[in-house]
Amino acid sequence: MGEIAQLAEIAALVGDPARANILSVLMDGRAHTASELADLAHVAAPTASGHLAKLREARLIALTRQGRHHYFRLASAEVARMIEAIGTVAAAAPPRHLTLSRHATALREARTCYDHLAGRVAVALADGLAARHAIVLGEDGGEVTDAGADLFARFGVDLTAARTRKRAFCRPCLDWTERRPHLGGAVGAALLCRCAALGWIERVRDSRAVRITAAGRSGFAAVFGVDAEPARAAA
Repeated sequence: MGEIAQLAEIAALVGDPARANILSVLMDGRAHTASELADLAHVAAPTASGHLAKLREARLIALTRQGRHHYFRLASAEVARMIEAIGTVAAAAPPRHLTLSRHATALREARTCYDHLAGRVAVALADGLAARHAIVLGEDGGEVTDAGADLFARFGVDLTAARTRKRAFCRPCLDWTERRPHLGGAVGAALLCRCAALGWIERVRDSRAVRITAAGRSGFAAVFGVDAEPARAAA
């Protein structure tokens, strides 16, 4: 019964709209101040402080102090996986809206999933890597092949450094909008960092959506065989 009570407690914490909004904001992988989270979650500062205290007590978020400033981020990749999984289940529910907002469309196209890339482009990237026999993804894990190690090295991704991170090295992450896996783990995080360094992606302000640049569209096509052109809206 103790495990059931803990499950219910976490579900209740995440189920509150304001706290769900805060956690969703933190899925961009960055640290935010309490005032930033209050603004982005559309709640008053005192209300945000109360929610942050509860999330921190449950170890869903972590606090970092830098001088007089306090920054909050998700506590771990496991918390991010939980949020993404809830989103996948929610996406399978009967739709409540006939049309998607511009922001929702941007999130479906490309976004951060904690520290790696998600959305349509990310799923296409995972497919492209698998088609090139660079990675092998299973139900619960994955691996980088020798051909993949060569491809990543040429692309400028340091797999040796990625292996030192205290987390899964290469794993599938079920995409909540595409309902198919994108690439997570340390390899997925390293790929996102490299794409950002090359200017292939740009952060969208106050959102975890990312924009694929012209250089990114060309690069994804040339290196990975991925069509990163914005998806056309249905007529």
